[in-house]
Amino acid sequence: MRLIVKIAVTGAAFWLASWLLKGIQIGTSADSFWDKVFTLGVIAVIFGVVNAVLKPIIQTLGCGFYILTLGLFGLIVNAALFMLVAWLAEQFDLVFSVDNFGWALLGSIVVTVAGWVINLVLPDRVATD
Repeated sequence: MRLIVKIAVTGAAFWLASWLLKGIQIGTSADSFWDKVFTLGVIAVIFGVVNAVLKPIIQTLGCGFYILTLGLFGLIVNAALFMLVAWLAEQFDLVFSVDNFGWALLGSIVVTVAGWVINLVLPDRVATD
């Protein structure tokens, strides 16, 4: 159940990014509501896999850059991974496009912040006494 909630939260964060930023597009105007929901779900899964597999490797290899830039290198990594997700989505014939690296940078910030806020409202675990 927690996995489905995480996918839904990530999908909602991607929807918010596409709604706020004109350089990010998910689906076409001809797509039905359910087509867009399906696209958001697949994008969220791709994003989760990319973050789970590549991000730790990049963080380990780029540890010096993280320290040198006081963590700002993480923004570049997140934007690059965002662009990678857009490319992978295209390979699966999904309509998810990011116009350029600047939009990917802004999109990754929106997705990170939106996911963080939604996770504050919907915590992973309920505290028990």
